[in-house]
Formats: sequence, structure tokens, C-alpha cells
Amino acid sequence: MPRGRKLFFGEHYHSLDEKGRVILPAKFREALADGLFITKSFDNCLLIYRKQDWFEMVNKMDALPITRADVRSYQRFLFGSAVEGEVSRQGRVSIPQHLRDYAGLEKDIVIIGVANKLEIWSRERYEKNIASAEQAAEIAERIAELAHRP
Repeated sequence: MPRGRKLFFGEHYHSLDEKGRVILPAKFREALADGLFITKSFDNCLLIYRKQDWFEMVNKMDALPITRADVRSYQRFLFGSAVEGEVSRQGRVSIPQHLRDYAGLEKDIVIIGVANKLEIWSRERYEKNIASAEQAAEIAERIAELAHRP
């Protein structure tokens, strides 16, 4: 991650309004002021990327071989449902219906900062999926093993 780029972190509980808009935490708004992209995650939640980070990811994906079925499938999943958005003057982001349906977003949601992106979860799904301390330790151990592979 380039130096000086603000990282997203923390858990923030909010509500969607009747038009499918959510007020973003104030500390995230400036980082998203130049625009954002919203797409699906594998975890049945949504991802919000800064416009700059999104285009960096697009460039990386463009470098992958399109002859591979798994690459094409992943690109369809990630880019096919993506929408460009912006933060309104009131600090809100509008989430289209097809993405709300995918993530099960109705009223109560959780916005989670995860380094270079935000995750938006239905509160119910998030609470069911949150890892216990024991699971988190097991996951961390597996990730550490991956980091040390040649």
C-alpha cells in the first residue's frame, strides 16, 4: 500500500434508509471523496473500494491470462455486479437493489474497515459469521503458514 494512503479499520453499526442509502462513518468519507466502487464479496457481503484502488485491481486482473476459466469466472463475479458511486454531501452512499439483495441488506448493517477496503454486512449475517477467538487463532495460524511458503 502506498505511503500516506489512509487505511480503513473498525466496526461501525448503521442503518439503511428506505432508499437504500447508508451514512458512512465520517472518518471514511474523505478517503472516498474522489469516488468509489461497490461490488460483491465471496462472503455474501459487499465491498467498497476507493476509485484509485479499484483501478489498480483492474490493472492487475487485466494482466491475468483470459484463457483460464477461473480468471474469467472471477472477473465476471467481481466486475459484473460492480457499480460506481460517490459519497453525497450528507455523507451517504446509495447501494443498488441488486447488491442489497445479494448481501441480504435490509435495515441494520455493519461497516467494517479492512485495510484498503470496506465491507458492508447485514448485521444478522455478520454476527453469525464473526469468528470466535479460537477460530480466529486457527485462521491466523493457517495464514502465517501461507506467508512462510517458498
